[in-house]
Amino acid sequence: MATLCIMNDSDTAKAVLEGGPADLTERVVAQPEAGADVKLLFRGGYEHFRRTERAQDTAEGRLPVYEWWERTELPG
Repeated sequence: MATLCIMNDSDTAKAVLEGGPADLTERVVAQPEAGADVKLLFRGGYEHFRRTERAQDTAEGRLPVYEWWERTELPG
């Protein structure tokens, strides 16, 4: 599973995130390599998103949708 860092490079392929915590404000992120999930460090844990077959029209163009599926807590 890949860890994804949020990037704002205009040449980077992007994806849109759906679901998960309401206060996760960054919803357009760099798209991971093929077959990888998006894993975001957020409030003491990781939010995990899986790719769907759907795409969504955004200000960044038509992007693949990654849907939230679980959260894992960091120890401590």
